[in-house]
Amino acid sequence: MSEDIKKTISELHIYEKKLLKELEANPEATPMDIATNTGMDIKSVMSAAGSLASKDIIEVHKDVQKTYSLTDDGREYAEHGLPERKILDVLAKKKEISMSDLANEAGIDKKETGIALGWLRQKNWAQIDKGVINITDIGREFVDKSGVDEKVLDYLKVNADGVKLFTDDLMDGFKKLTGRKNILNIKKETSHSFKLLPKGEEILKVGFDIREQATQLTHEQLKEGEWKSLEYRPYDINAEAPLIFAGKKHPLRIIIDEIREIFLNMGFSEDNGHFVESAFWNFDSLFQPQDHAAREMQDTFYLKNPLTCDLPDDALVQLTAETHENGADTGSIGWQYDWSEDIARQSVLRTHTTGISTKHLFEHEPPIKMFSVGRVFRRETFDYKHLPEFHQVEGLVCDEGISYQNLLGTLKEFYKKLGFEVRFRPAYFPYTYLSTETEIYLEEKESWIELGGAGMMRPEVLRPLGIDKPALAFGLGIERLAMIRYDVEDIRMLYKSDIKWLREVPTVNGVEL
Repeated sequence: MSEDIKKTISELHIYEKKLLKELEANPEATPMDIATNTGMDIKSVMSAAGSLASKDIIEVHKDVQKTYSLTDDGREYAEHGLPERKILDVLAKKKEISMSDLANEAGIDKKETGIALGWLRQKNWAQIDKGVINITDIGREFVDKSGVDEKVLDYLKVNADGVKLFTDDLMDGFKKLTGRKNILNIKKETSHSFKLLPKGEEILKVGFDIREQATQLTHEQLKEGEWKSLEYRPYDINAEAPLIFAGKKHPLRIIIDEIREIFLNMGFSEDNGHFVESAFWNFDSLFQPQDHAAREMQDTFYLKNPLTCDLPDDALVQLTAETHENGADTGSIGWQYDWSEDIARQSVLRTHTTGISTKHLFEHEPPIKMFSVGRVFRRETFDYKHLPEFHQVEGLVCDEGISYQNLLGTLKEFYKKLGFEVRFRPAYFPYTYLSTETEIYLEEKESWIELGGAGMMRPEVLRPLGIDKPALAFGLGIERLAMIRYDVEDIRMLYKSDIKWLREVPTVNGVEL
């Protein structure tokens, strides 16, 4: 006896053994025969058969027998004729009928009229011209002759108990009737038969005992000691298990929660802000001139409702205006233009989360360690790397003695916790100086990828807010990080709800592997 057969026998369920023994005694045994002889219910027999078939021990053959009979409508048509037959009979006498007189002349209702006309044209028994129905030459041939479908109706009328098969001369008529509703009843009877395969014959040749085996223990068996004398059914620890697609977080949510946890563990507090913001907080507070290209309609979503937003404290507004116009007391000459309150009041969908940082600076006293994670909106054209709606992360630190070195150290720690090696290169941003872009190294691509921007807040941003201490800020786009983390080439994949991709993204307790 081979080890494979021995192992297979040891893993057989008692129901599988009973089924095999019945097939050994009677290879022609039906599922009902086996159920009767073994005391198993038919469901258990079929379950055992399916399990044996999956192990190549038996074959399960399925046979479906269909019985065809007439419905009530079918019997009516068999007795009094199909709707098109009734029209043909009238045409045989009158040669033509007006469409308006059709139902009355043929003795059919309006519901049948449309059906009848369709079949008249399909059978080429009649044609319609300017609202008048005329009989065709083919139609005249069938005036006293049954169509193939009518022959089937007559056949089923005689065989009222139903017919399983049709002779070749009736097959065309049967196919025509199956294409019509409410004429044929179809009753299906399914039967199964089993056939031993060579592996099954070898198992029976080796033989086995049919004894009850324990698959799980009860409290009583443990308490009374009965477990000691039980025979246990072996388990195959290498057997394939069904895939279970348990509910889990969306990949973007996983990264957002991971970033939030990093910030919170680094001692930051969270601020969220609002999707709808004034142009003042979104642009002006960041020392972005009112004629800057980023403010144009092709880059920013401006709202009609509400059309405008309230401006904050008058002193803040006045200082911001002076800073834009002439630099105020910041040491800058400003942008040298006339600042407008009307432009600052415009309502926009926020284009970044940096406006949350300036508002937080105005509303809180240093020392400050704040972060925000939120959606932002820009008038971008959909493509593989751009969306009009995406997520942005912002970090802010403000306190006495904060320097550019603190900025680089904070960034290194943040990206280290994300699992990246990081380097920096000079950059320009309207509201920071010194400014830098952060690059991370991807081993699989053997290249550096830009992932975020950072810098020291300019005096033109801080002074109007009443901040006289240095502040550092940095941010990154979550979607870009997600594309790197999940090896996605097209940003749209993150929002397509592709169930196959979502299921296959591996996670453990919400953390991506």
